[in-house]
Amino acid sequence: MFDRKMLEEIAREHKRWSDNLETSLKKRPERKHDFANTSGIPVNRVYLPGDIDDSDYMDEIGLPGEYPFTRGVQPTMYRGRLWTMRQYAGFATAEDTNRRYRFLLEQGQTGLSVAFDLPTQIGYDSDHPLAQGEVGKVGVAIDSLKDMEILFDRIPLDKVSTSMTINAPAAVLLAMYMAVGEQQGVASKGLRGTIQNDILKEYSARGTYIFPPKPSMRIITDIFAFCSREVPQWNSISISGYHIREAGSTAVQEVAFTLADGIAYVEAAIHAGLDVDEFGPRLSFFFNAHLDFLEEIAKFRAARRLWAVIMRERFKAKDPRSIMMRFHTQTAGCTLTAKQPKNNIVRVAFQALSAVLGGTQSLHTNSMDEAFCLPSEEAVQVALRTQQLIAHETGVTDTVDPLAGSYYIENLTNEIYERAQKYIEAIDELGGAAAAIEKGYIQREIQDSAYSYQKEIEKNERVVVGVNRFQVEEEPPKDLLRVNPAVRVSQIERLERLKSDRNNEKVKDILSDLRSAAEGSENLMPFILEAVRAYATLGEICDALRDVFGEYQPVSTLGG
Repeated sequence: MFDRKMLEEIAREHKRWSDNLETSLKKRPERKHDFANTSGIPVNRVYLPGDIDDSDYMDEIGLPGEYPFTRGVQPTMYRGRLWTMRQYAGFATAEDTNRRYRFLLEQGQTGLSVAFDLPTQIGYDSDHPLAQGEVGKVGVAIDSLKDMEILFDRIPLDKVSTSMTINAPAAVLLAMYMAVGEQQGVASKGLRGTIQNDILKEYSARGTYIFPPKPSMRIITDIFAFCSREVPQWNSISISGYHIREAGSTAVQEVAFTLADGIAYVEAAIHAGLDVDEFGPRLSFFFNAHLDFLEEIAKFRAARRLWAVIMRERFKAKDPRSIMMRFHTQTAGCTLTAKQPKNNIVRVAFQALSAVLGGTQSLHTNSMDEAFCLPSEEAVQVALRTQQLIAHETGVTDTVDPLAGSYYIENLTNEIYERAQKYIEAIDELGGAAAAIEKGYIQREIQDSAYSYQKEIEKNERVVVGVNRFQVEEEPPKDLLRVNPAVRVSQIERLERLKSDRNNEKVKDILSDLRSAAEGSENLMPFILEAVRAYATLGEICDALRDVFGEYQPVSTLGG
């Protein structure tokens, strides 16, 4: 775009401008000495054509829908179809959550996203002693196929796609969803959706694991193989950077550690005998939209390019669908404040806009009241309306990748790409993501970044509006949505009825077959599906696998 003569002229003009700037700076000094984004990347006063190498345009930026997919995974992006508006929801009982889903669909939501309670996430039924005090609190309680039937009552699974944030017991919840589809007359080949199924980030950032890494990776590759044959429209994993960022990572670390986990899953699947183009098209990702608006846009673009290069050059993928990164985005829960909660509406709007400008395929917008309670119906509606306003009133969906060509955006995209690539190289030297987690490397990097970020807030070097600046006296919030402890009582009663009504001998035999399969090398999904159809509970199925695989015991990362 710029020949050498033009660049030299721009450089001369910049030198003249910089010299004149000194006079202006004496009159009006800049707010601080050093400017940097949340990843510690210095931010220049101004960016020029020389800050990007336009000779590499087709290799690094290219065209939408084509390698390296920096500008998006579809040629027309939102001109053809808007992102899926998928609000994450789940609380109390399946009946309560079903009502919330139907409300959201009536308000124009275009996809479902299931939040499960903590016992469900770690493979315990509601009657387990460790479930006390947690049933239905951070998501819906799902103990058996009976609960899943209620959860999707009057919701046609052939008309809606469903994302399920579930990891260690992902195979069980997928089997339950398939069984509900069967009851509705929807063949598994017609089901659309995603299971998170990303166990590596549980070890490093979130903590809802059950089994040790090796059997966990086996279950994941079993799901890959099973879905490629039986549920071909299903995303068999959502490799999640969201929780890595929520734990305190920088934007660069979020990209690097997420893609390093992705590399580990691809390697495990290939080692299990799968062809990369057999499962690659159904890999998906999940990212966080944080506060640094322009950094986030560049982050999404850099991640897409880096994954394309990894899949084509490292794994020799040939199918374009294996190479393109499709991702869901959620606005950053860790940035929401209990102080002046209406400020969260604005935070979420900017974060959602960065995800759209970055080319997301699916989006969840957090509710303004999530810093202190489960979202109210009004707050959820405002969060959904935020997406609808971006989609239909701002005009940003009318052209593809509208910030492409910005000297800053392209420079920052390159910088994030290169820094994330260096992290991946360091993880490769440690033996890959699983080895890096076992050695505590990834956890320490996240912890150090989280500590630095928090210290900046405490020193007032980083402004949080309403918290460390612009505070006001406030009345405590009222009418908060709380989960009644009686939810656990009703869940236990339902479990007791289920166990009295089902064929317990059949359940016992099926669970025995599952243990035997786990001891061998057969794909576990058909056995889990059979157990679910017989109304074996989530806890019973996970306990059968615990008997064979054991439980993961984390290694402390304190002291280096």
